[in-house]
Amino acid sequence: MKNLILTSLLVVSGIASSENIIDIYNEALENDPKYRAAEFSLLSGKEFVVQGRAGLMPSVSINGSTNWNESYQDGNLSNEYNSFSSSARLTQPLIRLDSWFQYKRSQALTNAAEADFGYEQQNLVVRTAELYFGVLRTIDNLNASKSEEKAIKKQLDQAKQRYEVGLSAITGVQEAQLAYDLSLAARIRTEGAVFSAREALNALIGREVYSIDPLGDNLPIVNPSPASKQDWVNLAITSNYKLKAAKLRRDASKNSARGAASDHLPKVDIVGSASKSETNQYYIDDFDAPILISVPQETERRAYSIQFSMPIFQGGSVNSRRKQAYANYDKSIEDTLFIERSVIQEVRSEYSNVLSLVASVNAQEQAVVSATSALEATKVGYEVGTRNIVDLLQSEKNLYSAERNLANAKYDYILSNLRLGLAAGNLEPENIADINNFLN
Repeated sequence: MKNLILTSLLVVSGIASSENIIDIYNEALENDPKYRAAEFSLLSGKEFVVQGRAGLMPSVSINGSTNWNESYQDGNLSNEYNSFSSSARLTQPLIRLDSWFQYKRSQALTNAAEADFGYEQQNLVVRTAELYFGVLRTIDNLNASKSEEKAIKKQLDQAKQRYEVGLSAITGVQEAQLAYDLSLAARIRTEGAVFSAREALNALIGREVYSIDPLGDNLPIVNPSPASKQDWVNLAITSNYKLKAAKLRRDASKNSARGAASDHLPKVDIVGSASKSETNQYYIDDFDAPILISVPQETERRAYSIQFSMPIFQGGSVNSRRKQAYANYDKSIEDTLFIERSVIQEVRSEYSNVLSLVASVNAQEQAVVSATSALEATKVGYEVGTRNIVDLLQSEKNLYSAERNLANAKYDYILSNLRLGLAAGNLEPENIADINNFLN
């Protein structure tokens, strides 16, 4: 097969070395804003369980104050002193069902955050491949357009020469000119597509990529393994990270509802407190000859108790929160069901798509062989006068189209396999390394 992939691009200082898909993926791990945001979302999500556990743990508080006090009698200062106080309070929840359910909710939310991050890890593999092969796809299309334009220009020149010597009519020149003008416009459009695809890849890693390795001819085209569509569906139901996150948020919503329903139950805490106060008073013994007398006073108190509280009526807010929480729980059940069905649909679609692309690649390979043979036969017929310029131009277009379609089918096959793995939840960074082995 004629290789249509030309990826060496010139830079100011010379020719840049090509980069492979692993290079791009490793940089994306460090520089892709979407992936970095997912990392911070994970860090944020891990704090849910810490906050939820806090409702079951002891709480300690301390307070302190100092005051300057003055007393006046008949407008005269009669007493002034400092007073100090400090206190500490320890509370240990003993019976708190609402806090227990909130803790279970926080566990589910933290696990859901981890599932979300797992999905973003797998999705980065797919996004990197989509952008990488998106560049190669447009480069293929551009090179095919250039080859087609060059070939048609050659045929146009020949048509002009044949017309000038009286071997063909002017219509042959006009038809060749039309084909050349169309190929020129197509090449210009494709150049814009190459620029856009490269900019999309640049945005992934935050710098300009000048050249990337093309796909070689040794890519194995095989059906998915396992071969059963239902096996892929079963794998997705247990492993798909989006579905895992939805189920965990459903569990969190359930525990939130159970926590709201527990607000009317008794709450029992063990409480210990200690306080200390000190007062330094100064008494004026004689107004004519003031004598300050310091009389310090110090008091300490300790208390240990089991405190019981139970709301009786709070304007209906407790019952309203319970109804609201259970409505949200019912919504989360339906949301989870929707995601599950979407995942199943996606797995089945991608599985069927891979099967179709396997057949498509094989068919396109044969189409390239046939188009090559047809072009050679048409060239011979054109030389002996049994075929006209239109036939020759069409044969050349058929060959370039077949080569372009074959390259696109291979890219689609790779990406569809990755999307199938993403939907099933078994995609790994090693898949990028496997793809890299088939690059030149």
